[in-house]
Amino acid sequence: MAADAPVLRSIGYERFATPRELRDALLAAGIERVIDVRDLPQSRRPGFSRRALEDVLTDAGIVYEHRRELGNPRPIREIFRSGDLQGGREAYRAHLLERDWALEGLADVLSERPTAMLCLEDDQALCHRSIIAEELVRRHPEVRVEPL
Repeated sequence: MAADAPVLRSIGYERFATPRELRDALLAAGIERVIDVRDLPQSRRPGFSRRALEDVLTDAGIVYEHRRELGNPRPIREIFRSGDLQGGREAYRAHLLERDWALEGLADVLSERPTAMLCLEDDQALCHRSIIAEELVRRHPEVRVEPL
């Protein structure tokens, strides 16, 4: 694979106590854009809802984008939360495949600047980010998705 192949980093904010800690990890990794793939960019954790998070990232020179079309809708989130990881993965994959344009839109911007996709879960394997990563690479084998 070429050294200049597009790379998408993947990160969950679950392990960070504050948005500033998340920001610092993103800056240390050279991330210049965060694509928030939550269906609803809200959080019970102070500072991780859209407006507050966007402010912290923007102040550090990191572009924030919310892409609801890549989010995991509530009914499918409930499948994941019930412990049915396989069922949740299958349901989200079917949902995502109905949104080819969303995956293509993500692929189209990866060469513009170092980018990370963001959601709550620290472990991507337990999150819909894993399906986004799998489908993105399946369609665009030149893309690498790496955890951050």
